[in-house]
Parts: sequence; C-alpha cells; structure tokens
Amino acid sequence: MARKLAMQALYQWQLTDHEANDLSKQFLESEEFGAADRDYFNELLRGCIKGKQDIAASISSYIDRPLEQLDPVEKAILMMSMYELLSRIDVPYRVVINEAIDLAKRFGATDAHKYVNAVLDRAAKEIRAAERGA
Repeated sequence: MARKLAMQALYQWQLTDHEANDLSKQFLESEEFGAADRDYFNELLRGCIKGKQDIAASISSYIDRPLEQLDPVEKAILMMSMYELLSRIDVPYRVVINEAIDLAKRFGATDAHKYVNAVLDRAAKEIRAAERGA
C-alpha cells in the first residue's frame, strides 16, 4: 500500500511540482492511507524527489527513449523502483520488480508492465549483480 500511494504521489508531483511535505501531508491525511507504512511511504516519496537527478540518470541508462517521453505513471513507478534498487538493498530485487509490475498492470497503459519489467530487469542485473548471482 505504501508503494501504491508513493507512486500516486510521485505521479501528482510530476504534474503539479508540489513540495514533498505538501504531498506527504495530503496523502497521510487521506482516508485511503489507512494502515499503510507511513515511514516507508515518506522514504520513497522524499527519497525520489530529493534524488531525482541521480535517479533520472540511472533510469536513462536502461530506457530506449528520453525520460521526458515516458508516461507519468511509468516514470513514477520506475523512479520509485530505481530508488529501491539503489538505496534499499534490504528489499530483494525480485520484490522490487514484482511490486513495480503489479502497479504498472493496475495503473499503467496496456503493456506498461512489460516495459517496466524489461527496464528493471536490465537495471537489476547491474545494480544488484551480487544478489542476482547468489
């Protein structure tokens, strides 16, 4: 649930350029938030916004078009997933990829999940090479 809400907040951030604090407050106060992990939501949202340049550069290494041409939903999912691959080594890469695929199936365009899977699989091969080899 925290990932879903973080993806939605990152989507909104792309369209409105609101500050992380404003988005966090808005989502944390929503009825939908419920029992979602507040700390993880905030880490994903703030980590992606704070590290947007590094994350964008990392994503750009694995995509076949300029980042600006990605659908905002796909971009939000890839930003969040790339953040997790780079910064949350405690989260297995397979979990990161599976969660991203699920979000892309629910919120993305028809074949968005295939694209997200391909990009993250390429990224995980390099970023999590040691984990993949285990």
